[in-house]
Amino acid sequence: MTVEEIELLLNTIDDKTASGIRDKTIIELMYSSGLRISEVVNLDITRVDLDEKFLIVTGKGRKERVVPFGERAKILLERYINEARPQLIKNRITSAVFLNYRGERLSRKGIWKMIKRYAAQTGIKKNIKPHTLRHSFATHLIQNGADLRMVQELLGHADIST
Repeated sequence: MTVEEIELLLNTIDDKTASGIRDKTIIELMYSSGLRISEVVNLDITRVDLDEKFLIVTGKGRKERVVPFGERAKILLERYINEARPQLIKNRITSAVFLNYRGERLSRKGIWKMIKRYAAQTGIKKNIKPHTLRHSFATHLIQNGADLRMVQELLGHADIST
């Protein structure tokens, strides 16, 4: 996706509802940090450091890595955690960051459907999937001069050829 298409996707989301705030936060984090869908689904609240702007995620092979995020993602995460998550949690006790309407951990399928729904609303004709955001993250970094080894590390790839 182009940067303009990413912006269009984010701007399509109505962030006046708890689920809209959640969805915008997820898409921003997936794009701006290159997260895998499984890393978003399995993210726990204790693994989010808003002050230092990083997440600790568990990737493939149960490998943990520190993933930085920017100011825009921080603002969205703070809003989600302080405003939307309390509405979604429904008096449950859970460590999950991202919750569905029942107050349970959001599923891979739920995120996949959400991204497909917003992509369809934009009118973009590309086949946009959750992994498209991760791929766009890496592509945009490299196009803007980022070191390939740094991108490898941010993505959590063991092999540079990946």
